Amino acid sequence: MKILVADRISPIGVELFKAEAGFEVIEAYGSTPEQLLELVKDVDAIALRSDTRVTADVVAAAPKLKVVGRAGVGVDNIDIEAATEGGVIVMNTPTGNTLATAELTFTHMLCGTRPIVQACAGMREGRWDRKKFTGSELSEKTLGILGMGRIGAEVTKRAQAFNMTVLAYDPYLTESRAKALGVTLSTLDEVIEHADYITVHMPLTKDTKHMLNADAFSRMKDGVRVFNCARGGIIDEAALIEALESGKVAAAGLDVYEDEPPAEDSPLRQIKNLVLTPHLGASTQEAQENVGIDVAKQMIEALKGEMVRNALNMPSLDPQALKQIAPYMTLGEKLGTFSQQLAPEGVEKITIRYFGKITELDTLPLTYAIQRGYLREISENVNDVNAPKKIEHLGIETEQVKTNTHAEFTELVEVEVTCKGGKIRTIGGTLMGKNQTPRIVTIDGHGVEVSTDATLLVLKNKDVPGIVGFIGVTLGEDQVNIANMSLSRDQGEGFAVSVFELDSAPSETAAKKITEHAAIDKYRVIKL
Repeated sequence: MKILVADRISPIGVELFKAEAGFEVIEAYGSTPEQLLELVKDVDAIALRSDTRVTADVVAAAPKLKVVGRAGVGVDNIDIEAATEGGVIVMNTPTGNTLATAELTFTHMLCGTRPIVQACAGMREGRWDRKKFTGSELSEKTLGILGMGRIGAEVTKRAQAFNMTVLAYDPYLTESRAKALGVTLSTLDEVIEHADYITVHMPLTKDTKHMLNADAFSRMKDGVRVFNCARGGIIDEAALIEALESGKVAAAGLDVYEDEPPAEDSPLRQIKNLVLTPHLGASTQEAQENVGIDVAKQMIEALKGEMVRNALNMPSLDPQALKQIAPYMTLGEKLGTFSQQLAPEGVEKITIRYFGKITELDTLPLTYAIQRGYLREISENVNDVNAPKKIEHLGIETEQVKTNTHAEFTELVEVEVTCKGGKIRTIGGTLMGKNQTPRIVTIDGHGVEVSTDATLLVLKNKDVPGIVGFIGVTLGEDQVNIANMSLSRDQGEGFAVSVFELDSAPSETAAKKITEHAAIDKYRVIKL
């Protein structure tokens, strides 16, 4: 496999790539966009930081590309949608620079409390401005944290050590987690209106862009202090400049900007009570080394078909969860393939139902396996990354339902497809025996038991004598061997569902003979 290291990462990370048998490493730092398009033509993976941009054109130029690994958190320089369409895993290293960013945030808070930067500048100019640079104290102040992920939690620990009260706003923060962290779970308005200090630790999205705008600043306490070491654009810079100049904001600190770097004549550079740093959040020796090593390890695991960690466009499972869900993955893919061939006339919706103990697991990877199986015969280059998108592009809705119990099975996975016109077809499977062998156990509500590793002849026929014999003779004349069969009778309708496990598919002549039989209502050959 060929690995392109497009930006400088830890030398230890590069050596980890080189130590893998069969890996060829290309170090191409500072490549132009045109050079990058040439370099990626036969690469399997790209490792980068923030300098290199992986655009839709780059993804299109790299037909073998499987993984893009960002040594760091932000992935603004990667077109994730294009990567997903191309079946490329995009991963980052969210933990490697957590402490570095939290400590920089607190450094900014301290510099916004005690005018260290301004006092230092005065000293270098020969002044002794003791009275001019009177500061404040963090103790007994209220800190509002927007975003309580890893970095927000680390900032919380440091704030509490300085005897600060912490108000936390995060749409995904639970009461129990807030209690464990020792913070007060708050609304955005409560943080804006009651905090003496506000620090941002959220991703930049359509919902968080300009979250702190002119209206927000107008509702803050007079003399509030505001900091952003997360993503540029969360704070409206024009509104911040106005609030700093008016005195509404006593001090602020920025490590990230709406445009990076800010223009040389940016008014941000002229404001005395604003401390600016050039995106240094991860710029410590420890963090740089950590993220380089982390991204190399993660990419190697993914390329070798092992656990995928910190992926942004597919489920990531820890080893224990992966071990639990793994036996079901083959079953899921086979059920998906079966359901597509059972209803090839067109599907509007796929409903996946999980019954029993399996509901206690993270079933999203299994849902992706079912989608992957559904696409196997009708699409190319399908994997867990692009399967959901490809299903969506076909206009098919996917629904996942979990139920604790089932009347006949301890665990069951059922795939229901709603066809155009309203017809519904179902296929169900489970794992059997000590070896947890995947088996198909229901077809359209009829109980059967057949292998998932065979060519299956599925019939719906009138429940009359001679059908099994007719099929046996017809297939025998066609030199097709029957390995096994399962029969399910429906006394109410007078029909039966028969499934024959075959060593090979019947010929067109045999198929025609079977379908023309007066008692046979439906005929389908399913290749698993």
